[in-house]
Amino acid sequence: MRALVIDDSRAMRRIVTGILTGFGYEVRDAEHGRAALDVLDEGWLPDLATIDWNMPVMDGLQFVSVVRANPAWRAMTMMMVTSESEHTQIVRALAAGAHEYVIKPFTADAIRDKLALLGLLPQEVSL
Repeated sequence: MRALVIDDSRAMRRIVTGILTGFGYEVRDAEHGRAALDVLDEGWLPDLATIDWNMPVMDGLQFVSVVRANPAWRAMTMMMVTSESEHTQIVRALAAGAHEYVIKPFTADAIRDKLALLGLLPQEVSL
């Protein structure tokens, strides 16, 4: 399985990449939504994208909206991983097309549980 980790923080990209790699994912990363779209435009289509909300150039909500508008990318599961914790923000992200929402700080177990809910946890990873 493939994952695209989108976050402007290099440290956060490393953390999420480490978690997903541990679950068996092949991971690429991007520092903002525009860079992530460039990865998709290259033809590298992930099963999962983890997306920070607050980023320069193109934020996470804009990225979700652009992906949802492109039929070629609609199968990609999108999970917001962000510090935005207000209920209205969560509703906005889900309404825009995100499938799940994880609030920073988080644990590897929280990511694993969300992946299990989404049916994106490889079978060999135990709950």
